[in-house]
Amino acid sequence: MPIPGTPSRAELVEHLVRTRIAGDVATPRENNLSHYRELANGNRHYWLGLELGDRWSDEQDVLAVMAERVGVNDDPGYRYGQDTIDPDLTVDALERMAARLRKAAEGGQRVLFATGHPGGLLQVHHETARALRAAGCEIVVIPDGLQTEEGYVMQFADVAVLEHGATLWHTHSPEPMRAILRGLEGAGRPLPDLVVADHGWAGCAGQLGIDSVGYADSNDPALFLGESEGTLQVVVPLDDHVVSPRHYDPMSAYLLEQAGLSGE
Repeated sequence: MPIPGTPSRAELVEHLVRTRIAGDVATPRENNLSHYRELANGNRHYWLGLELGDRWSDEQDVLAVMAERVGVNDDPGYRYGQDTIDPDLTVDALERMAARLRKAAEGGQRVLFATGHPGGLLQVHHETARALRAAGCEIVVIPDGLQTEEGYVMQFADVAVLEHGATLWHTHSPEPMRAILRGLEGAGRPLPDLVVADHGWAGCAGQLGIDSVGYADSNDPALFLGESEGTLQVVVPLDDHVVSPRHYDPMSAYLLEQAGLSGE
């Protein structure tokens, strides 16, 4: 069961490891390396809406960034087995994200939330949106009638998602975010000041010059490369779909407390 209340940093680190949000995560080394290789080889599915050009065409350069920002094993000769996310890097990034959320709250900014991982992160985004609204932010309501080739772009619990066949859809695509931003412009409405998201939703927003923070797994290197280049402001490393979404509750509580948004 999730630990009650708001954890200390040490308690959160222990919780992340115990629930495998960080530490020894479920994503195997061979899967991580195959995604780093696909990105380096120019497979745009793995670019998550970013324009990486030929700057990351060496798989070892990608691995070096992932070792630094995520905590995966930095040995290029380690090809199979367990891989890791450093829980201290997760908490460090949560604290950086909290600083950006605090800025949004202090400025009453317009914030858009979106997820390509509704089975894991929908509640995390919803809790953050609710806290920012209570602090005076405008949570962006997306236009009606948006769709991509994959499905319909909808909004549930303040979070934009992709719906396909009456099911919330897991997607890496940047196209749903592109549809939202075009829809806002077409309606003469202002773009968000901040996007809080993951996958291609976060990458697309950052690439288009909108402040973007979010979450990414150890096998989704593009957002961390974007953070290293300054295209995204903060990316939190974590396993983005663990056994129970309730395992993320202490993480959300810590994030909001650090941002001064907990209401306590």
